[in-house]
Amino acid sequence: MTEKIAWVTDTAALLSDEVIKQYNVHVLPLHIVFTDMDIRETIDITSEKFYEKLQGTKEHPKTSQPPIGEVIALYERLKAEGYTCAVAVHTSKHLSGTYQTAFAAAEQAGFTVYPIDSKIGSFPMQKMIEVGNAMQADGVAASEIAEQLTAMADRTRLSFIPTSLSQLHKSGRVSGTQLFLSNLLNIKLVISFEDGVATMKEKVRADKRARGYVVKQLGDDVLHHGVTQVAVIHCNNEEVAKKWRGELQIAFPQVTFSITELSICVGVHAGEGTLGLSWVQGV
Repeated sequence: MTEKIAWVTDTAALLSDEVIKQYNVHVLPLHIVFTDMDIRETIDITSEKFYEKLQGTKEHPKTSQPPIGEVIALYERLKAEGYTCAVAVHTSKHLSGTYQTAFAAAEQAGFTVYPIDSKIGSFPMQKMIEVGNAMQADGVAASEIAEQLTAMADRTRLSFIPTSLSQLHKSGRVSGTQLFLSNLLNIKLVISFEDGVATMKEKVRADKRARGYVVKQLGDDVLHHGVTQVAVIHCNNEEVAKKWRGELQIAFPQVTFSITELSICVGVHAGEGTLGLSWVQGV
């Protein structure tokens, strides 16, 4: 029996409308919860409006996975439409429960699903969906696609530099003293994803040094792991991202640089203005 594979992801991937249409991807929205409202990412609010709201409140909103009933309903609909299975690429299980929910929802819907923990978000999730669809076009079975994408997750990289520590302070990850000193001394953090966990990798004075640390990571992977595609990632900071892309394109002429916005579920913690780089080794 020929497989009819559905593709599922969540809004941490921030797929463009073109990619969603091209691969017929079904996207589950992550939620940002304030005391007065529950916001579905990409549906209920734009990133610009979200950061305006974030700046105007002392509250630190919570992030939430899609309700399991919504996931079950999607799988039941895919089953009714004749799909034999789905490959579901989700954000890191350490950031959201969406990956684990996929297993429970698949069992309740009686539908075969291959959940993938991308161990990350943003650009690498986009590349995993692109690579998976190319494999599907070549006739590769869904189980094999899932195996290859799971291995690909170990080669993903994403490092970012919060503009300030204000949001990290609101979330309790940075103390008031640390916030005061960082503002006084212009301290910048470099945060990288390691095995699905956002980890502080470097603490330096000045934005230039922080970017230099991330660029060195990239340079090593370009040299040793054949990286040819890189995303400049940002939280509502496109103009600065474009400028940095221009500088990086001169420094790495063999690499194609694109610009991708980070999920506002990351922006809740990292804050507006955050900038970084993301890539996949071997891609």
